Amino acid sequence: MSALIDPVVATARPHVTVRGLSKAFAGQPLYTDFHLDLPRGRIVSIFGPNGCGKSTLMNMIAGLIPLDAGEILFDGKTLKQTQIGYVFQNYRDALFPWLTARDNIAYPLRRQGMKEAAVQARVDELIALFEIRFDLKRYPYELSGGQQQTVCIMRALAPSPEVMFLDEPFSALDFEMTLFIREKLQEAHLATGTTMVIVSHDLEDAVFLADEILLLTRRPTRIAEIVPFHLPRPRRPESVADPEFVRVKARTLEVFRREMAA
Repeated sequence: MSALIDPVVATARPHVTVRGLSKAFAGQPLYTDFHLDLPRGRIVSIFGPNGCGKSTLMNMIAGLIPLDAGEILFDGKTLKQTQIGYVFQNYRDALFPWLTARDNIAYPLRRQGMKEAAVQARVDELIALFEIRFDLKRYPYELSGGQQQTVCIMRALAPSPEVMFLDEPFSALDFEMTLFIREKLQEAHLATGTTMVIVSHDLEDAVFLADEILLLTRRPTRIAEIVPFHLPRPRRPESVADPEFVRVKARTLEVFRREMAA
């Protein structure tokens, strides 16, 4: 089984290393002796057939689901030694309803013990980056779904994470907000160089932001192929018509169909 590997990434020291990962549910193996390297400063999308464990893999790397066996290191460090950010799929449950949107964004900074002046400066920096036009003094239930998801992403970015995980960040958004979030995630990535891992069930979303698309097999899950995507950023809505986007999307679909039929 061949994999298309970005030669630049292949020669670089990986940011996240997964070695010997194993996980089973109800006695049925999902991952067995699984190995993976995630490149530094890149956006990696995880895509594959339903039930292959896309979110489970990301959540094990993020420390939300325990491993049965194996080791995960972040630039040689453990998870406890690493600053991560996480954007949950269900943003309505992820935000604290008793805090304003601004205080939700500030929450991880205050929890770290950051001085209030520095907290406010960091929140203002994110407001400028995301060009926020809605009132952050409002509570989550007073905001639209897209606005709530924007707040979730800003909160995840607030402590300047080394690695940021996003679980289905576009699944509950309308097309207008999807375009907005795509743009802002790219701007945040270009500004910070944060390594990002995205799980998506939508092929276009999986390809659009990615530097690499990690394609998984049916369970017991293995790597089917890693497809690099070199289209320069920022990628615009019309980038979906670019020949390179069309080629990479077609290759990703080809591998996905192969694994569906396996």
